[in-house]
Amino acid sequence: MLGFATLKQVAVPPTGWIKAIRTAIGMSMQQLGNKLSVSKQGILDMERREKDGSITIRSLKEIGRALDMQLVYGFIPNDGSLNALIEKRATELAAKIVLRTSNTMKLEDQGNTNQRIEKAIKERAEEIKNEMPKILWD
Repeated sequence: MLGFATLKQVAVPPTGWIKAIRTAIGMSMQQLGNKLSVSKQGILDMERREKDGSITIRSLKEIGRALDMQLVYGFIPNDGSLNALIEKRATELAAKIVLRTSNTMKLEDQGNTNQRIEKAIKERAEEIKNEMPKILWD
């Protein structure tokens, strides 16, 4: 997935990829329509659906084939990698668990230092990452 991280910086053309590529290579709507066995209006509709986000992956693949291109489809973690995503979520969950316990202890006048709490969060996060419990994603 790291190989795709740079793709986050690629901006989608305001007209959408279909129209941007079609016009960049000098292909008319009629020509693309002929390759896909659809009308010029059908191409206009596909371009509109891509722009508003309602086009299907199947349609994008077909258009890609007609343009002699390949559709590349995937997800890129906002945090850069799956490990970073898991680390972030495990730390959030660990903090929730440790701070809940810490608050209970404060009420019983047995509070911990911030340093001990931070250490406990790190340790608990490691345990969570190793176990990968289903509650990690709740």
